[in-house]
Amino acid sequence: MTAAARSQSAPSATAQMDDPSVGLPAWIYHDPEFFELEKRSIFRTSWQLVCHGNDIPKPGDYHCFDLLGESIVSVRGRDGQIRSFHNVCRHRASRLLDGPKGHCGGRITCPYHAWSYSLDGRLIGVPYRETFRDLNPDQHGLVPLEQEIFMGFIFIRLEPGLPSVSEMLAPYVDELAAYRMEELVPQGRVTLRPRNVNWKNVADNYSDGMHIDVAHPGLNRLFGRSYGIEAQPWADKMWGLLQESPRKSWSERMYQQLLPAVEWLPPERQRLWTYFKLWPNLAFDIYPDQIDFMQFIPISATETMIREIAYVHPDDRREMRAARFLNWRINRQVNKEDTALISRVQAGMYSSSYTVGPLSESEVCLRSFAKRMRAMIPESRSARKV
Repeated sequence: MTAAARSQSAPSATAQMDDPSVGLPAWIYHDPEFFELEKRSIFRTSWQLVCHGNDIPKPGDYHCFDLLGESIVSVRGRDGQIRSFHNVCRHRASRLLDGPKGHCGGRITCPYHAWSYSLDGRLIGVPYRETFRDLNPDQHGLVPLEQEIFMGFIFIRLEPGLPSVSEMLAPYVDELAAYRMEELVPQGRVTLRPRNVNWKNVADNYSDGMHIDVAHPGLNRLFGRSYGIEAQPWADKMWGLLQESPRKSWSERMYQQLLPAVEWLPPERQRLWTYFKLWPNLAFDIYPDQIDFMQFIPISATETMIREIAYVHPDDRREMRAARFLNWRINRQVNKEDTALISRVQAGMYSSSYTVGPLSESEVCLRSFAKRMRAMIPESRSARKV
């Protein structure tokens, strides 16, 4: 291809791409300087999920969460209230509590110099207090974080910016309410899965409906032609209805047969799998038998940590235990397929032949995500780095 032909086939380096039919440019999926913009403009103002309230049921129970160099802890106080703080001692900046979760008793004590704090964050103990002239304990309590508890889940953010979680998920609050999420309890523990891809690559794949038929034969068998997607300003929704025809796969066939009825779910949700993605990097996989959450935590421009755990309603029925195991088997295969897909895409983002790609009118979630990125970081409108 001649230079003239190349110039006609690809957007120029300074092209401003506000066209909704065009995806995000490849360079922002691996550029370190752009990643620094994302850290400041997106992640410091975004809501991040720490845990569920039932992860820390007793006073002194805590849960830690790390994000881009910030250590955060949510702890239940003696009064039963949950509060979130920077997990940093006000004396010499030592990390206070180690994660991912634990119990600290009636106070939080620094392992370096034994400064101690009450469960509501007040500084209550300073060894060699007399040597700290003019120290005002009221000014040296733990630094609180803005916190919102939504349907039992504890969200924090480092800086003001976005609407509340309840506002962002308002279009789906009635659907979510059907699952009595406040009553959920953790099943197992938080797992961390590193991936050598940009966080947006994971987010794109999660909301991409067009690859289901091609790359996920198991889901395609389960859902048939029922898979759908839609986009709201701050949240995406994907869904598929389990088909009644028997499956060739043992796990899929047995899951269909054994999945028991859940008494509080309406009939239309008894066989429905629904997925919600909250801007920018949080997803809920909602099944009749359990609810999984997944965060795509950015580590660098080309590294992402996938943080996930399943939550359930206590249910000792053998059929429910079997259904949850089979759910795990089915989705383990889906995760394996997605891991291969996002690795292929990440590699392609380095190609000199690729700048941006077209988006179908049906790719409403990817269009919505690209629009939000361009609005928050104008540099993402350029086809090439300038």
